[in-house]
Amino acid sequence: YSLAAQQVPIPRVDFNISQAKSPQQVALSLQILLLLTILSLAPAIILMLTSFTKIIIVFDFMKRALSLQNMPPNQVMVSLALFITFFIMAPTFDEMNKKAITPYLDGQISNTGFFKEAAAPLRKFMIRQIGKEGIKEIALFVRLSKSERPKKIDDVPMQVLIPAFMLTEIKKAFIIGIYLFIPFLIIDMVVASVLMSMGMMMLPPVMISLPFKIILFVLVDGWTLLTYEIVRSYG
Repeated sequence: YSLAAQQVPIPRVDFNISQAKSPQQVALSLQILLLLTILSLAPAIILMLTSFTKIIIVFDFMKRALSLQNMPPNQVMVSLALFITFFIMAPTFDEMNKKAITPYLDGQISNTGFFKEAAAPLRKFMIRQIGKEGIKEIALFVRLSKSERPKKIDDVPMQVLIPAFMLTEIKKAFIIGIYLFIPFLIIDMVVASVLMSMGMMMLPPVMISLPFKIILFVLVDGWTLLTYEIVRSYG
C-alpha cells in the first residue's frame, strides 16, 4: 500500500502573477477576469434566465396552501426545482452547446461570437415565455430606461428583456398560487365552520384540516399533477 501511494503523482498548482508586457497579454487577462465573473454569477443567471423562478415560487405556494412549514425541506424543494429547470431548459441548453460552446472550443468563433450565439437561444426562450401577456412589462422597462421604442420583439435589448421576463414569470407563479390556494382554503373554511358549530373554538382549525388537505393532495397525485402542469406550461 505504501509503495502504491508513493507511485501516485501529486500535481503541483502554481499561479504566477506578473505585469502584462503586450496588448495580447492584457486582453487575455481581461478575458480570464470576465470568465471568472461569469462563473461567479452563474447562480444568478440560472435564476434570471430560466424557469427556476416560477417553479420555486409555485412550490412555495404549494407548501403554504397545505399549511406545511418545513416539510418537504427547502433543500429538497430547491433541488427538485433545479432538476425540473434543467429538464425544461434542456432543448435551449442543447442549442447553446451546438451553436456557441462547441464552435468556441473548436476555435471556429471568437469571444464576441460566442456570447452572441449563446444569448440567442436564451432570448428565444424568454421571448416565447413572455408572449402577449408580458408586453406591459417590456413597455414598462423600455419607458424606465428611456430608450427608443423597439419596432419588434426581437429588437428588445437584453437589459429590458431579462427583468420583463422575470416579472412575467413571477406574475404567472402568483396566478398559479391563487388556483392552488382555492381548494385548500375551502377545506379550512369548512373545518372552521364545523368546529365553531360544535363549540370547539379554542382548537386551531389548521390542526384538523391539515390531514384532510394532505389526503386530498395525495389522492389527486398532487406533486405529479403540479409538475406536469408546470412543464406543460413551457411547451
